Amino acid sequence: MRKGELTRAAILETALQSASRHGLEGLTIGLLAEQMNMSKSGVFAHFGSREDLQIAVLKLYHHLFEQEVFYPSMKEDRGLPRLRSMFSLWVKRVTQEIASGCIYISGATEYDDRHGPIRDELVGMVNAWQGALLRATIQAQEFQHLEANVDPAQIVYEMYGLILALHHDARFLKKSGSVNRAETGFERMIQSYAPYKTAA
Repeated sequence: MRKGELTRAAILETALQSASRHGLEGLTIGLLAEQMNMSKSGVFAHFGSREDLQIAVLKLYHHLFEQEVFYPSMKEDRGLPRLRSMFSLWVKRVTQEIASGCIYISGATEYDDRHGPIRDELVGMVNAWQGALLRATIQAQEFQHLEANVDPAQIVYEMYGLILALHHDARFLKKSGSVNRAETGFERMIQSYAPYKTAA
């Protein structure tokens, strides 16, 4: 990488850390320049505007999410093994973000009643992830790992609910055992949608 590319990458990394703690709206060129020990114009030269910076941070966050959660899961067999891996790695990433915060979740709070390119970018990323979960769920049904007559969107909805509950209890309430509860909830959900249920 050339010097300019290295500088931009370093700015983005710092911006991502700042946005994770203070939210995307808390990210400013001035604050970033101070953290990087650079001039505002020096930071601004790498991004056309504050909005461009915020979108670049979102894209970096999405890229890291794909590298840590999506792509490793795609190496698993289609069906329930892949879906279980997606949830497990998702839980792992959320757990690692407890001290800082998940930009997908905090961003949804920041931009739920806003309009514009940042919200559009964020919505697109979340929809892409939910779409991947939906495809994995449908494949699990096709492989008869899950009941075929269950709405796959309902399963994705319940998975998302478990992650939101995990983030809330672990980050906001500081409750211990939140990860185990999320994992237990997932397994119980999977069992409830299994095509062949064993008698208790």
